[in-house]
Amino acid sequence: MRIGIVAAEPSGDQLAAGLMQALKALRPDVQFEGIGGQQMAAQGLESRFPMERLSVMGLVEVLGRLPELLKMRKTLTQCWLQQPPDLFIGVDAPDFNLKLEQTLKAASVPTVHYVSPTVWAWRQKRVKKIRAAADLVLSIFPFEQDFLQTHGISCAYVGHPLAQQYPLQPDQQAARQQLGLPQAAPVLAVLPGSRSGEVQRLARPFLQTAVACAQQIPDLAVVVPVATEKTQSAFGQACREYAPELDVVITRNNTAAALAAANVVLVASGTATFEALLCKRPMVVGYKVNPLTYQLIQRLGMLKIAHVSMANLLSEQPLAPELIQHSCEVDQLLPAVMRFFQDKALVAQIEQQYVRVHESLVMDTNRLAAQAVIDLWEKKRHA
Repeated sequence: MRIGIVAAEPSGDQLAAGLMQALKALRPDVQFEGIGGQQMAAQGLESRFPMERLSVMGLVEVLGRLPELLKMRKTLTQCWLQQPPDLFIGVDAPDFNLKLEQTLKAASVPTVHYVSPTVWAWRQKRVKKIRAAADLVLSIFPFEQDFLQTHGISCAYVGHPLAQQYPLQPDQQAARQQLGLPQAAPVLAVLPGSRSGEVQRLARPFLQTAVACAQQIPDLAVVVPVATEKTQSAFGQACREYAPELDVVITRNNTAAALAAANVVLVASGTATFEALLCKRPMVVGYKVNPLTYQLIQRLGMLKIAHVSMANLLSEQPLAPELIQHSCEVDQLLPAVMRFFQDKALVAQIEQQYVRVHESLVMDTNRLAAQAVIDLWEKKRHA
């Protein structure tokens, strides 16, 4: 069984690797080819291009990379039209994957899209594109299934594998020991995003906020998990420029330990807010995009929800302050972060709510997703 699969960033690489492992348990003869990262490679992926070349977010940001992205997709399309895989799985990255899925579906290749595009949040007209592209959508959050099925899209809710992987009660002491952090010190975890563009935009305000916190909190320790060698280099340069005297522990591919070790988290909007929720940590969410992208989103009314972070979307009430674009500066980030260091009752309330959310999301995601993929393949094969 040959499966084409494409992921564009570390969170997708992680999701895809878990699915690939579960598929191999069901079909030991399965082979994978496409685009992915180190975790997918460890599961046997034959990658045609470096995953980092796909990792770009935003409307304007994509334009500079568009020729390269289109060439990559054209190459994959031609390859798979000439030698069709038994099934294709696009992992997130809808702007790249949906067109690829649509072309392959038209050529009678069964198509799966893993992680529902956020059509319930913005660019809702994409539901037509999803319906034309994917035979099946694997959704990772419970509120997505009803929305997609209402629009005629076949969807299986499989949960998020991280909910099963993270313990309900994180071990802060063990995490601090693993990272070499002092057991008794207050710890701020800073997560500036997994993409290079995110780190470039968020490193300065996040580091300035960390410096300001250190001026008010004696013995503050700062830990920063990064996804790749490239983002580690970029953040290290930012540290030398904006926080040369700040004692920062930078760790690679160790988000879970950094979050578990922390008292408070300053985090870019994205999958990491969900991971901070699973670690029951109070968080301040910051984000910046290209100014022109932000203006387009605002003027065209593209955003349809009141909150952007997954932690707030999953909670009964928004518990994480979201400071976006012009608000994502030290003058607003600092008081929000300091409040969590100072208000123990609020932190306890947040922890209790995040435990309830976590408990509601635990499913055997990889097995469920793999079985849904195999069921689709069998159905199409015998149609």
